[in-house]
Amino acid sequence: MSIAFLLTTLVVVATPGTGVVYTLAAGLSRGRRASVVAAFGCTLGIVPHMLATITGVAALLHASATAFQILKYAGVAYLLYMAWATLRDKEGIAVDERAAPLSSGRVIMRGVLINILNPKLTVFFLAFLPQFVDPGEANALPRMLALSGVFMAVTFVVFAAYGVLAASVRSHVTSRPRVMTWLRRTFAGSFVALGAKLAVTAR
Repeated sequence: MSIAFLLTTLVVVATPGTGVVYTLAAGLSRGRRASVVAAFGCTLGIVPHMLATITGVAALLHASATAFQILKYAGVAYLLYMAWATLRDKEGIAVDERAAPLSSGRVIMRGVLINILNPKLTVFFLAFLPQFVDPGEANALPRMLALSGVFMAVTFVVFAAYGVLAASVRSHVTSRPRVMTWLRRTFAGSFVALGAKLAVTAR
C-alpha cells in the first residue's frame, strides 16, 4: 500500500462534497449516532461504483502506454476540476431543530443514494486505480479490490469523524460559516498540488 495512494484517497474522501455535507448535517441535526449511520450508508454507496468499473480497469492495465497516459491525464483533469468545484461550492449546512427522527434504514438509504449518484467515485476508480497497480502484476484484480476496500474504510472513518465532530461542536460550526470556507480553500490547494504531482508521474 503506497503512501501516494493513501494521501490521494484521504484528500478525495475528506474534501467537502455531497457525502460529507450529508454526514455533517446528520451530526448537526440528529447527533453522533445518526452521523455514524449516515457515514455507513455513504460507504455502502461506493460498492456499485467499484463493481461497475473494476473489471474494465483491470483490462486497461494490460493496454498500451497511450491508454495509461490518457488515464493519467484524466486523473489530472479530475483533480483540477475538484479544486475548482470545491472553491465554488458555497452550499451551507442547514440545521433544523424541529427535524423529526429518521429510522436508521432511511438514513442509510439516503447515504447510499447520495454516493451512488456521485460521479466522482466512478472517475476516481477509473482514473486512479491503474496508477497504483503494476500493469504486469499477476494479481492486478485482487490488488484493485484491496485498494477499493481501503478507499471504503477511509471513507467510513473520515465521514464518521466529520459527523461526530460536528455533533460535538455543533454551536461553533453553525455560528462560524467561515470554517467551511477555510476547509474548501485548503482542500482545493491540495487537489492542485496532487494534480501537478500526478502530471509528472511516469508509468
